[in-house]
Amino acid sequence: DNFWLRRIPSKCANWLMAKLSGVDIHDFGTTFKAYRREILEQVPLYGELHRFIPALASWHGASICEVPIRNINRERGVSHYGISRTFRVFFDLITIRFLLRYLGRPLHFFGTLGMLGIFGGMGITAWLFLEKFVRHTSIMAQHGPLMIFGAVVLLAGLNLLAIGLLGELQVRHYHEPTRRAPYSVDRVIRAHSEEQSVPE
Repeated sequence: DNFWLRRIPSKCANWLMAKLSGVDIHDFGTTFKAYRREILEQVPLYGELHRFIPALASWHGASICEVPIRNINRERGVSHYGISRTFRVFFDLITIRFLLRYLGRPLHFFGTLGMLGIFGGMGITAWLFLEKFVRHTSIMAQHGPLMIFGAVVLLAGLNLLAIGLLGELQVRHYHEPTRRAPYSVDRVIRAHSEEQSVPE
């Protein structure tokens, strides 16, 4: 395979996936993978998320390990992996990062961005009020664009905070009607080494 157009992009993509997903393996795209059926049944797959199965499985409680194998050189065909696919992997990686960290707590993500916007907009507004009423500066003449920017940042922060709250309501609506727990239980270990399997 081409070193610059195939191997370097592949190594960079795998390094990013390992760092951002927290699953320390060297090749997310290899086809030599083995999973337990009950794990895969809990992993939602759509789009091109198949390459992130190790990260998604780890999120569902699976233990991921890497076993070295002998690499067989390609005898026929050419690789279709290149720079263009690396960019698609990067965008999918952002999706996975968001799902792994904030799927059950969207307010932590949108709320943080929203509060930054709110405090930023309020800071700009407070400074403009100081300029207007203390220094008697014409805001529209000298700071018109800044005033508009502050208002936009403040409104964007409020919208992001509202999106986070709506996301929290959606998460609650998802879990409460079916009493679905936000975690997976494989088996319950009781006294005297008795194990009880938990039905799916």
